[in-house]
Order: sequence, then C-alpha cells, then structure tokens
Amino acid sequence: MKYDITLALTNKEESYALNQVAAQANGAVWLKSGNTVILATVVVDETDFVDEDFLPLTVQYLEKSYAAGKFPGGFIKRETKPSDFEALTSRIVDRSLRPLFPKGFANPIQISILVLSSDNESDLQVLALNAASAALYVSDIDIFTSVSAVRIGKIDGEIIVNPTLSQLKQSTLDLYLAGSRDDMLMIEMQANGSDEVMILNMGGIEPFIDPVLTNQTLLKRQSNAMAEDELIEVLALAQAELKTANIAYESAFKPLAKFAFELKYVVSEIDAGMSDYVRSTHTDDLKRGIAAMAKTERSKALRTIRKTIMIEKPEWNEHELKKAIEQVKRSMVRAQILDEKVRADGRALTEVRPITIETNILPSAHASALFTRGQTQALVILTLGGAKDAQMYEGLTDSGTQNDAFMVHYNFPGFSVGEPSPIGAPRRRELGHGNLAKRALEGSTVRNGQTIRLVSEILESNGSSSMATVCGGYMALRAGDIEVCEPIAGVAMGMVQEGDRHAILSDIMGLEDHDGDLDFKVTGSKFGITAMQMDIKLGGIALDILREALYQAKEARAHIIDIMIDAEKSIELNEGTLPSTELFHIDPSFIGDIIGQAGKTIREIIEKFDVAIDIDKKKGSVKLTGKNRDGIKGARDHIEGIVSGIESTPKVEYKVGDVVNGKVKKIVDFGAFIELPGGIDGLMHISKISDERVERVSDVFKEGDELMVEIVEFKGNKIGLGRAK
Repeated sequence: MKYDITLALTNKEESYALNQVAAQANGAVWLKSGNTVILATVVVDETDFVDEDFLPLTVQYLEKSYAAGKFPGGFIKRETKPSDFEALTSRIVDRSLRPLFPKGFANPIQISILVLSSDNESDLQVLALNAASAALYVSDIDIFTSVSAVRIGKIDGEIIVNPTLSQLKQSTLDLYLAGSRDDMLMIEMQANGSDEVMILNMGGIEPFIDPVLTNQTLLKRQSNAMAEDELIEVLALAQAELKTANIAYESAFKPLAKFAFELKYVVSEIDAGMSDYVRSTHTDDLKRGIAAMAKTERSKALRTIRKTIMIEKPEWNEHELKKAIEQVKRSMVRAQILDEKVRADGRALTEVRPITIETNILPSAHASALFTRGQTQALVILTLGGAKDAQMYEGLTDSGTQNDAFMVHYNFPGFSVGEPSPIGAPRRRELGHGNLAKRALEGSTVRNGQTIRLVSEILESNGSSSMATVCGGYMALRAGDIEVCEPIAGVAMGMVQEGDRHAILSDIMGLEDHDGDLDFKVTGSKFGITAMQMDIKLGGIALDILREALYQAKEARAHIIDIMIDAEKSIELNEGTLPSTELFHIDPSFIGDIIGQAGKTIREIIEKFDVAIDIDKKKGSVKLTGKNRDGIKGARDHIEGIVSGIESTPKVEYKVGDVVNGKVKKIVDFGAFIELPGGIDGLMHISKISDERVERVSDVFKEGDELMVEIVEFKGNKIGLGRAK
C-alpha cells in the first residue's frame, strides 16, 4: 500500500492512503497507525433526498475478528450483531461529525469504518473518528472542515496526550475530546482518580456534609472525582492539541480532496405572514402551551392552536403553519430565558425540579430505588452476585476473555414519553446512556469481589433520564447496603445563546433540550466530576462559558446530593432477599483442611450454611456469598474454627459412644445436620440413618424432628453421628 500522507502527531504517527481502495465511494481513506489498519468510506445518495428537517446520516463502525487473528466468539463463526463497543464508537463518531453538515443537507449519507488490522495499543475510537473525518474531507461532498479526536490520560499526576491502551488502564482520567481547529464539538470524560480531599463528618450520622459547615471533624478520604478547575485546564490543553492536529490534517488533505459536486439542500423557509399572524393573535395560547409540563400535553396544546388557526385561515397549508408555530414557540422560549431569566415551567435558571425518592419498593429484588425529578422518573434495580455472574466479553484489542463485574443497563420504553412504540433490543442511545451512568458510578463503588448489575427502567421522561439513572443508581446501591466512597448525582445542563448573550440552565427538560444550544450532562460528588458527556449544537463553546456551566452544575449536584443523603436515612434493607458477602483472609496452609478430602468439607459448609465460597489458594482470601447474614456469619465462624483447630462453639465436650437428644437442623442430599445440646452441630450421614438403604433423607426426617443420636466418630473438629440403638 502506497501512503500519500504521513503525519507525526503527539505520541503517535498516522499514515493515510487515498484513492487506492473503494474507488466507487464518494470518499475513502486507508489509515495505518502502528499495526492498526482502518478503512473509512463515505457514500452519499446523490439522487434521493429526505424532505424532513433532519440529517439522514448513518455511521457504522465495525470490527473484524481477523484483524486480531481471532475467530468470532459463539456458535456462529462470522461477525453478526455489533458489540456494545462498536455501537458506542459509532455513536461517538456520529455525534462528532454531525455538526459539520450544513442545515438543509438532505441526501442520505453513510459513513462506514472497518477495522481490518489491530494491535493491542492503538486507540480505536480516536483512529475511527480521524479516519472517518479524513474520508469526508477528501470526498466530493462540499465539507472542508477537519474534525479529529484526542484522548487525554493522567498517570501519577502527569497528563498524557494520546496514551496507549496499556497506559490508559493505569490512568485516573479518560477524556475523549472531538473538535475542529477552533471548536470543541463533543466531550466524553470519566475520572477514575483517588485524589485525597478533606471532608466533614458528623459522628457517622451524615458522612457527607456540605463543606461550608463549621465545628465538624475533618477527615481525609479518597475521592474519585476531578475538580472543575483541573478539568478546564486539561480541556484547554486538549483543545490546543486539536487545533495543531486539524491544521496538519487540512494542510495535508486539501490538495488531494475531490472536486465537490452540487447537492440539493432542503431549506425550510418559514412563511413570515404565518409567523406574524401566530405571534399577533395566539401569543397567550402559545404561552399556555409552552408552560404545559409533559411533551404530550405540550404537543396537544400546539396542535389545538394549529387546528384553530386552520379554521380561521382555511386557505393556508397546515404543514407550513406547523413550522411557523414551531418557530414562534422556539423564539418565545429562548426570549423568555434571555430577557426575563424565567423558564417555560416558571423555574429560575439555576433551579432544580422537585425530587422524590423511594427505596426498596420491590420486595423480591435485592434492592431498588424510584427516583423522580419533575416529570422524569427512573426505577433502578440492583442485583448482586459473585464472580461467576460477571459479563464475559472479549474485545478486539484484548489478549483474552474479560469480565465486567459492574453493569448498568438502561431501558427507554415508548410509554415513558407517551408513544406507542414496541419494546425491543437496546438502541445506541440506550447503550450510550447506560454507559454514561456506569462511568459515573463505577469508580466510586466498593465491590469487595461482588458482581453488581443496575437496571434503569425509565417510567417517565421529560429531560435527562440518564442523569435520573445516575441518581437512582446511587440510591439503589445504598438500598442494597453497597459501600460507595461518596454520594454521586447527575444533572443535565443546557444553554441558550444569542449573539453575546447567553443563559445556562440547570436540570433541563425536554423542551429546553430541543430549543436550546447545548446538551451537557455532568455527574459527580460535591467535590468534583466523575463523568461528563457534552454535545454542542452551536459549533463550539468557549472555555469561560464551560467553566461557568461546570460550577453551576456543581451547585445543582450539591442540592440533589443533600436530598439523596436525607433519603438514605429512611432506607430499610430487603433483609429477606438481599444477599450478603464477606471477604476475609486465612493462613493459606489451612486451605486444604477447609476443602477437605475430595471437597467433602467445603461441600458440607456450603450445604449447612447455604453459602457460596470462593477461595484464592495463593493469597488465602475467602469470599462468602449467601442469602442472609446469619449464614455468612456461621460459615465464617466454622471456617475460622477449622483454622484455629477448635470448634466454632465449643460449649460441651463429647466422646465416642455418648448418646444424646438432638434436633434435625438441616437436611442435605448426603445426610442431616443435627444440633446437639450446647449448640454444637454434628452430621448424620445418609448411610447411618437406618440399617436399610435410604434413598432420600427427607423420606425419614424433616427439619425440627427430635431424636436420640450416638457420637460415632470425630474427624478433626467435626462430629459424626449415628442412630442410637
């Protein structure tokens, strides 16, 4: 392959071959970086166009297993359904490139990104966007703005530009920034840090208190969040890096770009006469419609206005009238925010909608939380498991099978917005929102070897259901008695900007997202940010405005966290269903005694106390997982009794031949555990129950039966029993 362009960028090199493959596409580039090869193509339908006010752009990022010398996993040995990583990467590229297209671009366009060769160190998401942008730039489509991506990491306090995948695993920061030479267009961020901060404590009653309070005990702790000012500094560095890279891209690609052909633009012209009529005769009706809280209510109000005007003006085109009403509505919403500092629902710019929280409303679930903020409602359910319950997966750059022990699954059914749509497999948006909530909560959650699954069922949505998922997810974790380093909340921010005037909005609803200029989701604690996602509709945002938005979001999070902390006080655990986990260590030399001959001892412990046991033979760590805490405590006492060489509850001493009265405590396949006087348990093996063969212990005994038993043997600290003659 002959490479036309080779660019030396910070900590990496990219080589591009143009016009050598996929010649019938409108644009195609072959990108090589390290041993990674990506083919990106752009194809536009030049004859068809969509007569609607949206961009018909499709982005598909696809990984080929052969790229890493692997077979596809599963029974079918060919690539089928895209993985979550592929879907999320497609979404990232789409969100980054969509702002480039001019308003009215209506020809269906598809960008395909194929990973043909892969190494274990290349950042596929960064390369995917760079390849797609290059293919678009050199195509015969009239777009001559380069967009590229940069990833920033932080290792041992040092900022790393374009880290390798190995470095990224050690990083306390994962910041993905896409933009042009002048503008930031899309941000994805996760903080995995453990920077030491000072917090305040009130005797363990309220562990997370507003730092403005005084006369409290100062404690040091580890925070997962990144401070706002530090993030701004990193973003400034990343923006400078993007500017340098995009200047290099445009200089290199411009001489090789194809001659652009003329496309048809569908520009929606609004009838000025209709707009004036709507504004002069139906302003009050529009204000009432705008103030309607739910999307369905607002749509009904606007539809009523349209039908009324069509009676007044039957000669008008109803479709054109609908666009005029929408334009007037949008201008009224924005003017009210900028001029009066009041939002459509009457809130102040910084005001968060009313919040209610209920916990453990599902009695058979391990834990649950119903988080309601305004007309957005998320029911988040927690399920706990062991290591075997983790999600197995293998990415293209992974050396082997990986296990994901912290999962957040987000579901958005149509009824949440009053739409009669079928419930099916999760779409890219649902995967993206679940991934954002996962990044927000994962770093602050103390798992102790557990597998955690959070499922967010969106029951109602009017703005920022992903942030409701974060808040509900934190509450579900606490309702399941899971330790979290600090309370984590999320809030969606918006902005309206006209000329040099702007207004930043806290906790935006759907109307403000639709008619605003910024969709900015930020999660974190009172001390900083754990995850962030931003899409900019304006074409860019200044850092000083972004700083203002970050600090306004911090105030909103603090308000929400105070409500969440208060709700924690009323949590009642689902004791009957909530599994318990305990992790402790023993001398590894005793592992054999705990397992027993052919695993007999450990099976007896599992059956007797109804627990699962995971043992690390090298480290001597023992993890117990059970359905209740009594079983966990009993199993731990039993194991520690084996290690110490004495019985866990040695209240009475027995010798072989003693005959005592016992009570059947638990029936298992191989016998029955009998409680003896003094609280000591013995095992009557199925072969000792009767002189005749017994097929099932339950045919002879039931739990609670009393009978006379004889001590027939001792094995270590275990007592063997038989029927007294």
